Amino acid sequence: MAIHLTENTKVLVQGFTGQIGTFHATDMIKYGTNIVGGVTPGKGGTKHLDKPVFNTMKEAVEATGADASIIFVPPPFAADSIMEAADAGIHFCVAITDGIPSQDMIRVKRYMRRYKKEDRMILTGPNCAGSISPGKCMMGIMPGHIYMPGNVGVVGRSGTLGYEAASQMKEVGIGISSSIGIGGDPINGSSFKDHLAAFEEDPETKAIIIIGEIGGPQEVEAAMWAKENMSKPVIGYIAGLTAPKGRRMGHAGAIISAVGESAAEKVEILTDCGVSVVPNPSSFAPVVQEVLANVG
Repeated sequence: MAIHLTENTKVLVQGFTGQIGTFHATDMIKYGTNIVGGVTPGKGGTKHLDKPVFNTMKEAVEATGADASIIFVPPPFAADSIMEAADAGIHFCVAITDGIPSQDMIRVKRYMRRYKKEDRMILTGPNCAGSISPGKCMMGIMPGHIYMPGNVGVVGRSGTLGYEAASQMKEVGIGISSSIGIGGDPINGSSFKDHLAAFEEDPETKAIIIIGEIGGPQEVEAAMWAKENMSKPVIGYIAGLTAPKGRRMGHAGAIISAVGESAAEKVEILTDCGVSVVPNPSSFAPVVQEVLANVG
């Protein structure tokens, strides 16, 4: 099984005909993702990569029955594209775009509240590598060949650390049910907790890895929620143990500004909540092996 993405997911590419959209859409099609078309305003009625192009998301969804979209739209226009996807009835949206202004994302979050929770689009990103259900559907910019189908779920803020975990696990024969990239921005579409809940409901996911970093309360909130609500083991890694307080490090969201936001504090809280902590980036595979051995 998998969460959010399956072999039946119908995907639209927003920003389809641009250089970046074309490059990654080609990769996704080669992987086997069911891309049913794309949207580029002003180019509706044409074809690109042998798929139909539409002017608006509403037209595209009506014509194709798409339920997912991936956004390769430049930062100044990306927020409008996300809201357009929500209004068109898209269920799962991946915003790859880096550099969307925080003020725009606040507007997006407020806008999406008009929908009931059960009808609200699931948004991952922005500033993420995307999501993948190995062997079924890839929506993102990740190297698909390093992901092996299996029963470990992954949710991460960092794309490259997600690749590292997938690659290490594949080497020891452990596969992934779905890997969800939530992005590194301070204001993102969905949290660790949102996807942990989905993995808890997935009958074939046996354990879940959360890959976090300094800055923000998300990892701590997820660990506390998991302690009270999850029957499946959670494995955690927090990047940034050596990062100095108050300095921006990499991701826009990776700045320590409050108690409980440093890597050391997060590791301590995760451990107290029963999360198996990965001590360094080279230890994903052995920790996951140990946890799975105890699941039985």
